[in-house]
Amino acid sequence: MDSVPGLLRIGELSRRVGVSDHVLRAWENRYGLLSPVRSAGGFRLYSEHDERRVRRMQAELAKGLSAAQAARVALADELPPETGLPELRAVPANPAAMDGAAAAFGAALDAMDEPGAHGPLDQLLNEFTVETVLRDVVIPYLHDLGERVARGEAGIGQEHFASHVIRGRLAGLARGWGGGQGPLAVLACPPDEHHDLALMVFGIVLARNGWRIRYLGANTPITDLLRIAADTTPAEIVLAAAVPERLTPIVAELRELASAAPVALAGAGASQSISDEVGAQLLAGDPVTEAVRLARSQAPL
Repeated sequence: MDSVPGLLRIGELSRRVGVSDHVLRAWENRYGLLSPVRSAGGFRLYSEHDERRVRRMQAELAKGLSAAQAARVALADELPPETGLPELRAVPANPAAMDGAAAAFGAALDAMDEPGAHGPLDQLLNEFTVETVLRDVVIPYLHDLGERVARGEAGIGQEHFASHVIRGRLAGLARGWGGGQGPLAVLACPPDEHHDLALMVFGIVLARNGWRIRYLGANTPITDLLRIAADTTPAEIVLAAAVPERLTPIVAELRELASAAPVALAGAGASQSISDEVGAQLLAGDPVTEAVRLARSQAPL
């Protein structure tokens, strides 16, 4: 396990300050309260500056400030940390810094150049958080590629190639996402829905926020989900659909599923009207933001 003198894994930081790791991650994602660095092995490590900001936020919360107000006070009092550790890569705050690598990543995928795509993606993951890369690079590329295919500006083969490359990288990030003691989420696409990469992104981010993932993927029968709901009592079942036609024919089955376990609908095919009709929660935003929001809903902020 990577260790650097003076820097802490999140579990140790949680123990020191008396705040659960779920809440610490939520404070980091929502308010930018923490500024982790990455070890050579990819672990996020926290400094005494992070600990000091958490303690200041706790003090301001005790005074009656809201979490957002307390975070602003804590951040205003703290200068950017200087780690002095060249082997560690800080998580940058400026999204514009990723533009060159993101463009190279997209160009390589468009050219069906698999080795050429891995290099820029590795660079992005070394310099930015996983959440940032998925939200600001991977998902926008997939959305843009889908639109180009619909307009006839890109071919189905090109879409399949890019999906294959991205799926392989997402599978690496998803490794071990079924472990731990956090809430269980069951993730699936309804029958005849085969676009599941955004759902994989959702699961990766949810797992990084402490949840356990049971991933069923594309084209999942609702009867299977009903059995799993009965056997595992998940905290949430998330169904993602790219078009409404994947959900509207199975409203009755979805209503039955929502009576057995909490259900959320996601993707461009989900709508508030369908969600209301079946008694499900609507996840209307991008998969990274919605995963963080769902994780935060289970944390006592």
